[in-house]
Amino acid sequence: MKNTKATIIPPIGRYLDPLTDFGFKKIFGSESNKDLLIAFLNELFMGHKIIRDLVYNPQENSAPAKHYRKTIFDLTCTGAGGETFIIEVQRAGQKFFTDRALFYTASKLYEQGPKGKKDWNFELKEVYLVAIMDFNFDDTIPGKYLHRVRLTEEETGHTFNNKLEFIFLELPNFSLKKEDIKTGLEHWLYILRNMGKLENIPVNLSEKVFYKLFEESEIANLKKEDFMLYQKDVLDRWTEYSVLKTAEDRGIEKAKREYIRNLIMKLGLTDEQIADVTEVSVGFVEKIRASLKDTQ
Repeated sequence: MKNTKATIIPPIGRYLDPLTDFGFKKIFGSESNKDLLIAFLNELFMGHKIIRDLVYNPQENSAPAKHYRKTIFDLTCTGAGGETFIIEVQRAGQKFFTDRALFYTASKLYEQGPKGKKDWNFELKEVYLVAIMDFNFDDTIPGKYLHRVRLTEEETGHTFNNKLEFIFLELPNFSLKKEDIKTGLEHWLYILRNMGKLENIPVNLSEKVFYKLFEESEIANLKKEDFMLYQKDVLDRWTEYSVLKTAEDRGIEKAKREYIRNLIMKLGLTDEQIADVTEVSVGFVEKIRASLKDTQ
């Protein structure tokens, strides 16, 4: 009998998951939904920047390697005043993540320089990066999910230059329940984290913009080919989580094994004492003790 590999069908809810490539660009990346992106950004900037219109720029892929194309996707837009907005979703941690963010965002300043020998006074338009993170910084602060980064003078805190700004949204640290949400930004962050799991519009999302958001995100309204693309994105995210979780579990087990080895060699504890301290079975400790004898 011929062996066939079963196709794993990921669970699909009623609404698009905005942290998938397809979902993110369907919700925020089309001309017909530009008002949704503008509404989200205005809540995020909290009045210090008012966005009235945007023009979508041609799609570029800022990921440094093929591996990251499933975990990083972005939209680039130009505001009415010529400022640049980069809205990026990153689903997995990446070495030198903030360096990449700085390099890519600063390159948008460099691109404003005139080509050739034209005279230029170096006046720049602002560049903003909004990074929606589905992972934590290594030095994360529990409960802190919004990070605003600007060029400031260290002693006074005054703005040195306002042409480069970063907003990092650390979604795993956003844990408010829907009944505890009060601000417009909290509504948006709750949607980003939970929309793919919701079956109905939460009653506290009464604004017109949210009704449109959920209507545009109805999976039942997708064409067949679009549904297939979305299903693949969900599978990619599901697989990616599984791979990361496996690596994390292996790292934890490796660290625990090393800790148990140290307890055996340096403290002379019994297997039962070590098992109690480390919350593992006595048999697990016995295997590690036996492996140490084999190497001596």
